[in-house]
Amino acid sequence: MSPDEILLEAEAQMEKAIDYLGHELGGIRTGRASPALVEYIKVDYYGSPTDLKSLAQVSVPEPTQLLIKPFDAGAIAEIRKAIENSGLGLNPQVDGKQIRLNIPPLTTERRQQLAAQVKKMGEEQKVVIRNARRDANKHAEQLGKDSVIPEDEVNTLKDEIQELVKKYEGKIVEAVDKKAKQVMEI
Repeated sequence: MSPDEILLEAEAQMEKAIDYLGHELGGIRTGRASPALVEYIKVDYYGSPTDLKSLAQVSVPEPTQLLIKPFDAGAIAEIRKAIENSGLGLNPQVDGKQIRLNIPPLTTERRQQLAAQVKKMGEEQKVVIRNARRDANKHAEQLGKDSVIPEDEVNTLKDEIQELVKKYEGKIVEAVDKKAKQVMEI
């Protein structure tokens, strides 16, 4: 593995951590209704767990309401059951061939719980980034031991890896702060 390959692989792993965090934060509730809140709820559709977004169109007709229109009207009961079991505390109301979800306002206590959950998600992804750094540093040290590159280049490579870590941890902090602020807004 060359030094450039080590850096590219580490950066790819860090980028995946950022993407994953963005996906996870999208499912955290804020004061407004958002389709991301329910898109990845798993629905038991003919025996296989399927994301809700694959089974229905989710729209926001009002700031505090989601409207779910299944592509297959026969899936309404399963979708309703999946939403009830999702742990989001939402009460789906079947309205003909669609489901309405009224998003109740968050209590201060619930907002604090969600903000803490957002911070925890951020910390988990920081661990992923640090693991990528550890792996990249191991590869760099191996290059030095195998005398592929001189010791000073190994140190330079480790410094570049550390710069990547700082950059991506900064992105995580920024995303977490932004989401925590949204959660705490009334």
